[in-house]
Amino acid sequence: MSMQPKGPGEVPAETVRVARAAFPKGSLAIRVRDELGPLFTDGEFADLFPARGKPAWSPGRLALVLVLQFVEGLTDRQAAEAVRARIDFKYALGLELDDPGFDFSVLSEFRDRLVDADAGRRVLDGILIAAREKGLLKTAGRARTDATHVLSSARELSWLEMVAETLRSALNALAQAVPDWLANVAEPDWFKHYATRAEDSRFPKGRAKRDEVGLRIGRDGMRLLAAVFAADAPTGLGTLAEVETLRQMWVQHFHLAEDEVRRRDPKDRPPGATRLVTPYDTEARGSVKRDTLWDGYKVHLTETCEPDAPNLITNVATAVATVHDSVTVPEIHDSLAMRDCLPGEHWVDAGYPTAGQVVTARRKHGIDLHGPMAANTAAQADGPFGQDAFTVDWDREQVTCPNRTTSTQWHHRHSQQGLPVIRVRFSPADCRGCPRLRACVNSPTAQRRELNLRHRDEHEVVQAARAEQRSDAWKARYKIRAGVEGTISQGVQRCGLRRSRYRGLAKTSLQHQLTGAAINLARIDAHLTHTPRARTRTSHFAALRPADQMIDGAK
Repeated sequence: MSMQPKGPGEVPAETVRVARAAFPKGSLAIRVRDELGPLFTDGEFADLFPARGKPAWSPGRLALVLVLQFVEGLTDRQAAEAVRARIDFKYALGLELDDPGFDFSVLSEFRDRLVDADAGRRVLDGILIAAREKGLLKTAGRARTDATHVLSSARELSWLEMVAETLRSALNALAQAVPDWLANVAEPDWFKHYATRAEDSRFPKGRAKRDEVGLRIGRDGMRLLAAVFAADAPTGLGTLAEVETLRQMWVQHFHLAEDEVRRRDPKDRPPGATRLVTPYDTEARGSVKRDTLWDGYKVHLTETCEPDAPNLITNVATAVATVHDSVTVPEIHDSLAMRDCLPGEHWVDAGYPTAGQVVTARRKHGIDLHGPMAANTAAQADGPFGQDAFTVDWDREQVTCPNRTTSTQWHHRHSQQGLPVIRVRFSPADCRGCPRLRACVNSPTAQRRELNLRHRDEHEVVQAARAEQRSDAWKARYKIRAGVEGTISQGVQRCGLRRSRYRGLAKTSLQHQLTGAAINLARIDAHLTHTPRARTRTSHFAALRPADQMIDGAK
């Protein structure tokens, strides 16, 4: 299909007349069109379509349909039917009353085009641009960010289900690509074991018998892989996505020992960042946070938080489940800067800030990144000989201990995580005779004290942050961060944020961009109708919580 860009145009007069009569008090779709205008134009998505071919349905209108779809939690069929049958949708889209709309499959095709061009953020940005023009978006003040887990669209599998489904998926792909070849290669009992979907309820209950089934599946997979990569096999079989997934899964979970297939021990399997959890969503990963275990992804929502304007989501970042929150901070700040949405203060929980990122945020973007700094986990972190009890002379590159002994070595090194640190050592001759040596070191045989320091700017940031965060004033200011949890709740309950609708990181990311746009539309509408913000529900007992325990609940 091709696209010939058209202007947004006006709402047809008859559509206006009927919509006003049917909705005398208005509706979300009608108010959004009245206050914000068309929101999207065809030209914004012109690069997604070829210049020649069958004319496409207006992409600007399709973008708005996608957002309204997420506002109301509609399926593709329901969204297409709403365009065809609902007056308020026709009004928002500027359509004639007799416009037949489009087939529901057009929405899926349009999403694919957005994914291929990594253009999902354009939809969220379109809402933000319109809100800024109407004075509803204020970004220079404060913003807050939090993350939540997102379940993969593929069902959660037990280990036996996972390996059996991986093999079955590869067999189905090969049966479609080279049916005659596979009919000659397949073992007779493969049809019994892999013709239908694997269900854990059909596997034995006893541990020994389940182990036998696992090894049988492993042997069958090895036989199939050997046949696929044999010299006389048809060319190109190894390039099938399902066969490559089978190969990766088998490398991760099986190995050959004396020509026998064996299951790998857990300690011999790859880390979670690379370990497959399902053959049907190969980018999903397994992760755990406290008592929550899930397979899928993680989404980070950043929103404004000013009292005189609606709290609007300004950035949505999606990552695989194993990516730590702190890794996303530079990406979030760079994205906000690129779209002129940088806040002056950025409030996050304990999973986000590190000393280096606090320094970088201030130096690169002029942002004050606020969040509970991780506690010092060194063996001598507290007490009279804790690291804070030592005086650092940065100019002379020396450290003085509480007993006024000066260090003799100052070296630039890297920590186990690869971060630059300064390693400080005292002389054994000075420390050996100290009566407090055993209280100062963490080893019964150590002959001197050693310290690992961050570089000066990071060290001073951490010291200042920890001191500030002990004050009641900072704890009172930090309460502003908690509001973003309500945004996550709204996304989960209204837009289905908890589970991905689609498979793969790119499509899941598009879903989250559309979710952010939908929440923004809902909040703009609430602001226009003067709907008060819901208060956080707090039990009478929880309201008595001491102030110094407020931060302990942060992750």
